[in-house]
Amino acid sequence: MAETILTAPSVSHGLAPLERPVQRALRRVVKRKGAMIGLGLIVIFIVLAVFAPLVAPYDPVATSWSLVRKAPTAAHWFGTDDLGRDVLARVIYGARASLMAGAISVVIALSIGVPIGMLSGYRGGFVDALISRITDAMLACPFLILAIALAAFLGPSLGNAMIAIGITATPIFVRLTRGEVMSVKVEEYVEAARSVGDSDWKIAVKHILPNIMPALLVQATLSVAAAIIAEAALSFLGLGQQPPNPSWGSMLNAAQRFLTNAPWMAIWPGLAIFLVVLSLNLLGDGLRDALDPQQEK
Repeated sequence: MAETILTAPSVSHGLAPLERPVQRALRRVVKRKGAMIGLGLIVIFIVLAVFAPLVAPYDPVATSWSLVRKAPTAAHWFGTDDLGRDVLARVIYGARASLMAGAISVVIALSIGVPIGMLSGYRGGFVDALISRITDAMLACPFLILAIALAAFLGPSLGNAMIAIGITATPIFVRLTRGEVMSVKVEEYVEAARSVGDSDWKIAVKHILPNIMPALLVQATLSVAAAIIAEAALSFLGLGQQPPNPSWGSMLNAAQRFLTNAPWMAIWPGLAIFLVVLSLNLLGDGLRDALDPQQEK
């Protein structure tokens, strides 16, 4: 009898162990070449931004009147701008402003939008109606126009630009969270938790929030790309990063006057914005497919 008990589990030794949802999602993401390419480019830009003092060949704010608008050379790979500053160094340091603005803006939007969306979707009734009307009113205004208005009201600076972009992006997360919560709160495991006496707070945090995180993660990735474009637009208009500190948007603003004589001043910051936004969208699409429970293994 003892031998039978010990050897019985060996019958199932040929079966593959159960795969956790996180492991399954990672495996699906790795299989998507577009997502991996996007992730690789994002990592490169993050490394350049973090280690900018070590990577940048020159001081990004150092001017030289003998190097005004010089074409790319071996000494200055991306050329110089209208004040003789090295464009490569400014692009590298500009990654700091753009990536930081994108990440912090989305964190602000998540920290405000997710709790409000969960309250709206879970409570319903008058609270849901009030929050929904306010959200609809904010969404009726174009994203960039509202961001410009808020940034102009707060004052020109990178910090105020991030706050303006974060507040402007908040309604997107409110609406997404509300819809996801309304879909999840009627599931059987939520009803079971409610039947055993769990508080609304515990149900929301322990049961509902983890199950809506995949949708929020995908939207956050895509929103970072939109926030980077918005920061570049605000800096272009003089409402974001202030001179002489480099920003891709402010670099494009300075380059618009020299597109014929010094096109490299606009090409490199424009290409940087394009690559970062494209990479984030590729990663977001890959995450959306990988986290979709209806996708095939």
